[in-house]
Amino acid sequence: CNCSKCIKCVKSSSTSSSCAFTYKSVTSPCFLGVLAQENLPGDQFARGSSYIAASYVKYLEGAGARVVPIRINRTEEEYVNIFYSINGIKMALHLTYLNPLNVNPRSPLQANDAGDYFPIWGTCQGFQQLSVLTANKNLLTLTDTKAVALPLTLTPAAQSSRLFRSFPKDLLQSLAEENITSNFHSWSLSLQNYSRNAKLKRFYKILSTNNDGKKEFISTMEAYRYPFYAVQWHPEKSPFEWIDKPGMVHSSSAVRASFYTASFFISEAMKNHHHFSSPLEEERALIYNFSPVFRGIHAVFVQNYYFD
Repeated sequence: CNCSKCIKCVKSSSTSSSCAFTYKSVTSPCFLGVLAQENLPGDQFARGSSYIAASYVKYLEGAGARVVPIRINRTEEEYVNIFYSINGIKMALHLTYLNPLNVNPRSPLQANDAGDYFPIWGTCQGFQQLSVLTANKNLLTLTDTKAVALPLTLTPAAQSSRLFRSFPKDLLQSLAEENITSNFHSWSLSLQNYSRNAKLKRFYKILSTNNDGKKEFISTMEAYRYPFYAVQWHPEKSPFEWIDKPGMVHSSSAVRASFYTASFFISEAMKNHHHFSSPLEEERALIYNFSPVFRGIHAVFVQNYYFD
């Protein structure tokens, strides 16, 4: 089968020219999966076992994607089905949570090697997990980067990178000169640890770094051969989160940066032909089946989606 998503064909290695997975939505060509994670301890609003911050959903929807929640503790068949129905994955996971896509017969890495262009975007803890999975060890180090807004120190590779080369020059200048990237992390991948690990150096190109005053750490990177992207900062917070804390920035430049990163990721995701098998399957999978819970305008996350 020439279809890139047919689960039956993937499992059976069928060479048939016919495929049951023929439905393609004409109203929304891009479906992005967002990985849920276990509920935070002490979350008085928590329902079920896992959540997705609504700002991650709005971030992608605001640039033209439809969002599919990838819930924890699903079956292997369900994860396979989701993988071949969506066009890309956004990660923002805690390191203790196992990436469910690891159970798939074809991981995103293997899919790309086979010519199936499948992008991944990691934000904050998603950045950290991608580094751990690539290095096959935890090389993260503590940094003083909790609730601080920083400019990016762009590397020479940034302007020619896939991620940044389509950004307007004035926006790149703002990213480099203004404190508009929101950082809310205690752990970082230091430039020193990256440089000492051959696997990371071969896999990821550094696009920007930052410094907490003591340690230089990587803040943006993209894979050389794969459509994998990672930012240690939070582009989604500027337009969609409102907690009154240092590090929160709502300037027009910060909001533009949010849109351009999301728009870029969607343009990458539209390069594959994964799709749902039917309109009914599509409708059942979408985030619209769940209602966000308002947690307070000054909560860490204004709204969360909760899942059983």
